[in-house]
Amino acid sequence: MNRSVVSYKNHRFPQQIIARAVWLYFRFPLSLRLVEEMLLERGIVVSYETIRRWGKKFGHDYARRLRRKKPSRNDVWHLDEVVISIAGKKHWLWRAVDQDGHVLDEIVQTRRDTKAARRLLMRLLRKQGLTPKRIITDKLRSYGAAKRQVMTDVEHRSHNGFNNRAENSHVPLRKRERMMQGFRSPGSLQHFVSIFSALRNPFVPPPSKRSALAIHLHRLRAMAQWKAVTGTLA
Repeated sequence: MNRSVVSYKNHRFPQQIIARAVWLYFRFPLSLRLVEEMLLERGIVVSYETIRRWGKKFGHDYARRLRRKKPSRNDVWHLDEVVISIAGKKHWLWRAVDQDGHVLDEIVQTRRDTKAARRLLMRLLRKQGLTPKRIITDKLRSYGAAKRQVMTDVEHRSHNGFNNRAENSHVPLRKRERMMQGFRSPGSLQHFVSIFSALRNPFVPPPSKRSALAIHLHRLRAMAQWKAVTGTLA
C-alpha cells in the first residue's frame, strides 16, 4: 500500500503522532482529554480540541482505506437496533454484523418500524453487493416485513437467543457513550460509529482463533494494516 495516500501537509505534528491520537480515541473507550493526557505522558503537548479536529479530518479517510472482508453468499447477517437518547429524544441505531462479529453497516434513525428496517437492508445490499445465506434478528416484526419486501428468498430466523452477536456488538459503543457523556446530535453519532466500527473490525479475531497466540498474531496483522493505511510504517 502506498504510504503517501494520506496527506498530512500543513500539519506541524508528525503523521505518527496524528495517527496515534486518532487510533487511541476511536479504538479504546477514552475521552479526548484522556488521550491528551496519554500523549502528554510521552512528552507530546497537544490539546484535546486539536485531537478532535484530527479525528474529524482523518478518521473517515482512515476508515475508508481499511481493508474490509470480502462478502460471501454464505454470510449470516445478524441485525439489531439499540436506543440512544440524544438531547432527550429517542433515536435508534440499527446495526448489522456478520457471523464473525464484523460490523457491516450502521444507521441512525428516529423510527423503529418496517420502513427503518427496510432502509437498513437496502443499504446492506448496496454495500455488500449480494444477499446473505440467512439473516438472524430478534422478535421485532419489522424485520420480517422488511425482508419480505427486499429479499424474499433469504432465510430468516427470529429468536431473542439467536442474536447475541448483534446484541454484543452494542457493548463497545455503550462504553464510549458513557465516556463521552452522550452524543450531541444524530449526525455526530453517525459520524462517530462509521469510524469507530471500521477501525475496530480488523482487531476482532474470528471465532476460530481463540488461542492467546492466534489472537496475538491477528492483532499484530491488524496493527500492520493500520500503519500501512495511515502511512506510519517504520
